[in-house]
Amino acid sequence: MISFTTAELDAWIAAFFFPLARILALLAAAPPFSNVGVPTRVRLQLALAIVFVVAPVLPKLPPIAPASGIGLLILAQEMLIGYSMGFSLRLVFAAIDKAGSMISHQMGLGFATAYDPQSASQTAVVSEFIGILALLLFLSIDGHLMVIDTLVESFKAIPIGTDRVSEQSWLNIAKAGGIVFSSGVLLALPIVVTLLITNNAIAILGRVAPQLHLMVIGFSVIILLGFASLRIATSYLGTPFLELFDYGLQSMLKLFAYR
Repeated sequence: MISFTTAELDAWIAAFFFPLARILALLAAAPPFSNVGVPTRVRLQLALAIVFVVAPVLPKLPPIAPASGIGLLILAQEMLIGYSMGFSLRLVFAAIDKAGSMISHQMGLGFATAYDPQSASQTAVVSEFIGILALLLFLSIDGHLMVIDTLVESFKAIPIGTDRVSEQSWLNIAKAGGIVFSSGVLLALPIVVTLLITNNAIAILGRVAPQLHLMVIGFSVIILLGFASLRIATSYLGTPFLELFDYGLQSMLKLFAYR
């Protein structure tokens, strides 16, 4: 007759549920798995498949009952770690969306919006276009597999029940939020500057030669020039996008490193 003790049962449950909490939290926050187009059932099945592969090779966990106070705290910590890792990668795509929003407003298309199921809100069409372009590029370089590989590696860099999660870790996450503004501005800067110069040139010519009525056709000129600039810029967005993806994947682990 097969028999086992309560301690052994607790150890089996802990070895399964603690890593599962981190995996589920990351899949709920990290692109592309966080996209609403990915069914919840698929994410759950993927998380179960990962935990069945990862759990046997994880370091032996301390004998902690999952239902105890300490066990629940570790479970909550694992969920925070997984969600924070996914959030750090989400910041990269937020920076790209920010760049698209800036370009759209500078082109005068701020009113042209479409429903974005990812953010469950109305998003500028240019931002939507650049976001889809970035996501396709991310998938083309097997970024989704890199996310899973980084997740598995995190169990070595950030062991379950680790004491590396401190106030410094959350400060690192707050600092990483600066990428949304800095990288977004840098991505949009060439097109924004081009459109800004064009706007100023039309305004000056309109004041110097009002009989030309340049302000009447200025709106159309700005839109056409904006699309032309965007067409040229898309040929050079690959390198900065790849650098942002690399930063996002590295920051998934570096957020919990002391600096």
